[in-house]
Amino acid sequence: RAELPVLVLSHSLGCDHSMWDPQMPAFLEHFRVLRYDTRGHGGSDASAGEYSIDQLGEDARTLITALKIDSFAWCGLSMGGAVGQWMALNAAQGMKALVLANTSPKFGTPEMWEARLEAVRRAGMAGVAETAMQRFFSPANQTSTYAESTRGVLLGTHPQGYAGCCAALRDLNFRNDVARIDVPVLVIGSNRDPSTPWEGNGDFLAREITGAKWVVLPGAHLSNLEQPHSFKTAVLEFLLSKEEGAPSMERGMRVRRQTLGEDHVERSFASATDFNRDFQRLITRYIWGEVWSRPGLERRTRRLLVLAITSAMGRWEEFRLHVRAAFSHGMEGTDVKEMLLQVAAYAGAPAANTGFQIAREELEKVNN
Repeated sequence: RAELPVLVLSHSLGCDHSMWDPQMPAFLEHFRVLRYDTRGHGGSDASAGEYSIDQLGEDARTLITALKIDSFAWCGLSMGGAVGQWMALNAAQGMKALVLANTSPKFGTPEMWEARLEAVRRAGMAGVAETAMQRFFSPANQTSTYAESTRGVLLGTHPQGYAGCCAALRDLNFRNDVARIDVPVLVIGSNRDPSTPWEGNGDFLAREITGAKWVVLPGAHLSNLEQPHSFKTAVLEFLLSKEEGAPSMERGMRVRRQTLGEDHVERSFASATDFNRDFQRLITRYIWGEVWSRPGLERRTRRLLVLAITSAMGRWEEFRLHVRAAFSHGMEGTDVKEMLLQVAAYAGAPAANTGFQIAREELEKVNN
């Protein structure tokens, strides 16, 4: 949707744009998302030689300019956070907010990077893959689906591209510069991150950048894959916090219209009387403006919860209203069927029976 703001996502060393897959459904509810492959990674060219943070930053600035993006928020993890720092220091025009996750103004020591570069040059990506995976994920998550996918991307990264970016991070030092960052910043760290421990890295950014907010999540380096829902919620609460100043009535009207449809909301307010007008305002302000507007759950999940609760409680008028709206906004019959089977298991077959009947009637209206 053209009216939505832009969010740029920048990935970690050894990953590609797919690392943001867990967050994409939630992010797309609120933003137009630009995620790209950094030089030497994914589908981008792996040019020869060592790279610099200036090159990686200019790549990002050129991309944003070419796409005619005038205003954006930036979320970068690890190397992506380094590029985000460069953008905030050198190309901040249009940057509305900055999320710096599991990153640092200075990564390790030159000796550490030289050892990694030598390992890549000698044995390719296989020479660094196991060490990198131990840093990316906690021991309990080494065999997770996200870990297996990340391992495949890491091993498929061009050694020259990986080495070039290692050189850029080796030479990076923004410790004397980050205090000049003048956009709203959220710093995200992890409590067991061996690559960028919170102490000396994330806490330095949070302390040096005026007004920065911060959060520390459980896990290792790739916090968005170790704690995908907590990461998503932290980012959205920060980026959407500017809406907190907007009246909850205004916010509620927008969400209510998006969820139930323009016609229903218009009818509800048009038919309101002196007796129930205050009630209409209350539910718009509180239920829609405060609860439905929270970013912790995706809109689809909230719809299913409402349907499950109203059917279990026998609130059939509300159930019909919400199932009709759900179908008209892209929810499929199989979604409601699975929800009602859960209702049958935990609230009883009679409730599910009536729910199936009403849902079938509304689904037939949509399909005919």
